[in-house]
Order: sequence, then C-alpha cells, then structure tokens
Amino acid sequence: MAEVITMPRLSDTMEEGTVASWLKKVGDKVEEGDILAEIETDKATMEFESFYEGTLLHVGIAEGETANVDALLAIIGDEGEDISALLSGGGETTPAETPEAPAVVESQLESESTGEALPDGVEIITMPRLSDTMEEGTVASWLKKEGDSVEEGDILAEIETDKATMEFESFYSGTLLKIGIQEGETAKVDALLAIIGPAGTDVSNVTASTPAKAEPAKVDKPAEAPKAEAVASSVPKTEASATTESSGPNGRIFISPLARKMAEEKGINLADLKGTGENGRIIKRDVDNYVPSERTAAPAATQDATAPAVTTYTPVGEESFEEISNSQMRKTIAKRLAESKFTAPHYYLTIELDMDNAIQSRATINSVPDVKISFNDMIVKACAMALRKHPQVNSQWADNVTRIAKHIHVGVAVAVEDGLVVPVLKFADQMTFSQIGANVKELAGKARNKKLTPDEMQGSTFTVSNLGMFGIKEFTSIINAPNSAILSVGTIVQKPVVKDGEIVVGNTMTVTLACDHRTVDGATGAQFLQTLKQYIENPVTMFV
Repeated sequence: MAEVITMPRLSDTMEEGTVASWLKKVGDKVEEGDILAEIETDKATMEFESFYEGTLLHVGIAEGETANVDALLAIIGDEGEDISALLSGGGETTPAETPEAPAVVESQLESESTGEALPDGVEIITMPRLSDTMEEGTVASWLKKEGDSVEEGDILAEIETDKATMEFESFYSGTLLKIGIQEGETAKVDALLAIIGPAGTDVSNVTASTPAKAEPAKVDKPAEAPKAEAVASSVPKTEASATTESSGPNGRIFISPLARKMAEEKGINLADLKGTGENGRIIKRDVDNYVPSERTAAPAATQDATAPAVTTYTPVGEESFEEISNSQMRKTIAKRLAESKFTAPHYYLTIELDMDNAIQSRATINSVPDVKISFNDMIVKACAMALRKHPQVNSQWADNVTRIAKHIHVGVAVAVEDGLVVPVLKFADQMTFSQIGANVKELAGKARNKKLTPDEMQGSTFTVSNLGMFGIKEFTSIINAPNSAILSVGTIVQKPVVKDGEIVVGNTMTVTLACDHRTVDGATGAQFLQTLKQYIENPVTMFV
C-alpha cells in the first residue's frame, strides 16, 4: 500500500520548509533509512530519511519550492501502484484534507465599524508570519498597485522579515482594492496588508483593526488543491533581496532560493543569467547551464591597466552620512540583547590568568600525533568542571523559582556573516580536550555554512565568548538568556610580571564573567572564577 510522506516538522518552531535538493527521483528504489531529500528550514538545512521502503512514485514539492508543514512531499509504494486517489484527495492520509478552517475564518470577516459581514468575494490579507521569530515585517516593494487584477499565485509584494526578504504570493483572485502598508513601512504580524475582491467594491469601512484573520495556512480549501503541486505553490517562497540588481525594466531578478545559492557559490553575476522557469524565473538548470559571455568579460579586457585609480574627493569640513536600513535580523538581535541587558541585572568580575603552564601543557598535548587542541578548548573544559563545583552559576531565573541545571551544556559563541550563533556542547564536563576541540570545529563549520540544526543551537546552560583570536585583550559580553552567566575571553599577552619577587617575562590572559545578579551573587561568581583560575593555571588538575 502506498505511503504518503508529508513535509516534516524538523524543529518545534518550523512552520514551512524548502526542498533544497532531492537525492531520489521518481521511479527510484527506496530503502528504509535512505536519504530522500535535503530540506531547508528557517534555521538550517537537514537531511530527511525515508521511514518506508518501496518505489518513489510521486514528488509533490520540487527542488527550490517551499511548502507548509504537512504538505504532500512524496508518495512511496509498490512499482506501478495506482495513486490517483491520493493525488485527488481521496486518500485518508493525504494532507489535502483539512478541518473546517475556512468556515471559521469566513465567519470572522466583519468590519469593525459596521459589524456587518464583508461584501461577497472580498478577502482580507494580513501581514503574514513568515518565520517562527517574526513579529513584524517591512514591505520592501509592491509588485501590484491598487486597481490591478490579481490571479491566485501572483506575487503581491516583497516582505522583509528578521531572516530574509521573501516574495509573498496571493492566495486569491480578484482586484487589489486596497493597500494597507506602503513600501518601506513596517507593521506587526496580522496588520492589514491588503484587500482583494471584485472590482468596484467599497471597502472604505475596512480598517487595520478589523478582527478578521486571513492567514493563508488557515484558508486552504481542500477541494481546490487536488494535487500536491497545488499545495506546494500556495505558500510564500523565500527570496533574498535583489533590489540593487537589474535584469529588467523594473530592476528585479526572479530567482529560486536554490539557484541563488548556487550562483553565489560559483561567483556568477545574477544579472548575467537568463531564466527559463515560469515567468522568466531563474532556476537550478539555468545556473548549471550558464556559460560566461564575451560581454561579461569585456570590461576586464578593456580596462586600462596603466590608468591610476580615481577616488572621489570629499572637501574638508563636509559632513555626510550613509543610511543603511536595519534588516529584520539585526532588529531581532538588537531587541533580544536589549531584553537580556535590561531585564537581567548584569555585573562583571574580571581576573588575570597566568598562562605559562597552560602554554606548556598545550604544547605537550599537541606533540601527540593526530592531536591538536586550542586554548579555547581548555577554557571550555575548565568552565564545565568549575560549573560542576559551583552549580548556582549553572542556573536560570524563572520568576517564582530558580532553576539549577544538573547537566552542563556549554554554548560557544560563533560569529557568522549574518550575525551571531551559539552552538552548544552537550555534557561538556564529560568531554576530553580533544573531544571538545573536534566538536567545536565541527559545529563552527556548520554555523558558517548555515548547516546547524535547531537542536545543536539550543539548551545551553552557560556560554563562552572568545575574541582572543582578534587580539582583544579584555571585553564584556551580554548574557545569553536564559543563562545566568557568560565568560568573555581575551587574548594571551606577553608582558613583565612579578614571580617570586623578580620581574620576568610572563604570559597572561584576562577573562571577564558577566553574571545575572538575580541568581548569582558576587561571592558565588568570584568563587567560580577562583576555581576556573586553578584549573587553567594548573591544567594537570583537570585530569584528576
């Protein structure tokens, strides 16, 4: 019997996913445990295994397409098996069958000012929640204007979230009667975005405070989605902003997320690609088949190598600013850091560590074949062991209670192009130096390639932030909520120090512990640092 496979929920916050690539094609044999596809969520790209064996009879979501959780992803069954009933919505397990959500939604579509039902055919479109962390969105551009005819599936607008700029499709056909949020304006999720209905309909009584909710996921009509392709096309497709690039009279480039990623990896100018997909959209095969033209190579060939570089002269005394719009991601980072900084009463404790023994110990350890550890690995291990002796630092504030974690999960801050992520070393106190080093290297690599899974980024009980590799001597960090503390690690400095009454050349490192005063008292934080100091200055004690 054929088995229906739906878009999986790969994290507790996932609402939709994009098929980055298929590892199997229709007609291929599939064994239980085989990787069917790579699915991109809002946080990472993950491999998705098959739980069934048989033949891949149908692919419901093509590469580069995005669909809601539970949308029809694939069907596996016996070779030659008839699956027409599943594709037409007749099967009990097909995701096309949904509860009576439309009736509930339609019953709410009333104007606040009149209390009467909206005119027939009028649909309210609100600012969609395009990611699990999105609280507001900015309309980057409108692709339709008031009075334009709209077909189901047409791109209405480009909306900037905290993660990306996405194309937002219409789920209705009709005339765009009203635009509620202008280009460049920002509004909360569920604010009135637009109204679509029959041409000439009076919608003057409909305001942004209308209690109607017309989120796409809740108004899918089962009878109108007879096949998986229709389901997949009814959700927004993630698109990076292309407002500064040009491929047509309006300066916009239509490209699938997968094709954009491939083009960036190959260093191909998107303006040089010709789209062969629907409505001229650039897709995967366009990138695969791209051949550089003479036109693209001409500028370099005609460049006068002897001509001096010309720079713009700015007169002395002239003041000017360049304004860069804050992305939704940067806004979210700012909001969360501000919440941590101004909710948790921070205080800071700083000590200087003698690193001479640590340097010698690391050199000895790294002399062993196939072993290479960093000072950061030693710091993480020392923190984990110190937390075992000072559990109050391994805690969380929760209003009526203080939660003291019995497990030790150390988060390691990693800088990436789009911001900062904190992969987590689970049960770090049980790891050896080399195990910590290997895990940190693997997780940092995944972070920079955007391959971290949600599980690898959550659950930390303490965090280490190291800027020593940038030559920073000393700094303070904002606590990574809901942790109670974070350790800021500076670089090793060679300088004169006093030992046994004599001035000698020594190596020191400054570390600063930021603590939440609601859970960690000053004396507790100081005792933690004393223990940390003993471990780092005498690394052999970490083997006892």
